[in-house]
Amino acid sequence: MSRIQPTLSALQAQGRKALIPYVTAGFPYADITVDLMHGMAEAGADVIELGVPFSDPSADGPVIQKAGDRALAAGIGLVQVLAMVKRFRERNQNTPVVLMGYANPVERYDQKHGAGAFVNDAADAGVDGVLVVDYPPEECEDFAQALRARGMDLIFLLAPTSTDERMAQVARVASGYVYYVSLKGVTGAGTLDVGQVEAMLPRIRQHVSIPVGVGFGIRDADTARAIGRSADAVVIGSKLIQLIEDEPHEKVVPVAVQFLRTIRKALDA
Repeated sequence: MSRIQPTLSALQAQGRKALIPYVTAGFPYADITVDLMHGMAEAGADVIELGVPFSDPSADGPVIQKAGDRALAAGIGLVQVLAMVKRFRERNQNTPVVLMGYANPVERYDQKHGAGAFVNDAADAGVDGVLVVDYPPEECEDFAQALRARGMDLIFLLAPTSTDERMAQVARVASGYVYYVSLKGVTGAGTLDVGQVEAMLPRIRQHVSIPVGVGFGIRDADTARAIGRSADAVVIGSKLIQLIEDEPHEKVVPVAVQFLRTIRKALDA
């Protein structure tokens, strides 16, 4: 079992909501990510989503695309991302880490390092979950089993357009949590409709028994608090990326920590 289920179960028992910040690995500086992860955990992050940079990200808006481009230019790929998680684990054995990315880097990793290498190396590094945006659930049962055998979860996205059939397919293979994309479109797009999210979550829970996190469009403490009333977890990425993208090296971690503390406080209020 990964660290995700015990973490989320403990929060539910306390009547609290999970805070799941997302950052792109290697952004805004190639050497900042491990310190940033520690800062996020200290600021109240319950799970950390670490974006694997990729050159053609179909679900990412301009903010996260630009972050990925900068990380790629700095030489950050999946090998470096796994090394970051391993370094994070030297000091933090408790906070779950989820890798979020696309099929291409995962499949290239296995081509280069051997069949099953990604799953084994991710587990050895201390990864808890994997979210591959462009892996449909109906083609993932073997991958999900391989991850579970090494104590990791396969996490899926659901969207406002997801049918009951798709939710049932996801429920069959997903573990850890599901990530409900609260907006049509890419990350950081549009304005969040809290009422629409509140209406959708009971539909999702008819099919999915694991916790439901909500992301895309959560930009401040008020929105996080509103979403936290119905969701099990709040995922926040684009706003965090925007806040740190132009900061000097020494300010990145303090700026991220200050922002996440405001979100944590709102969720606990």
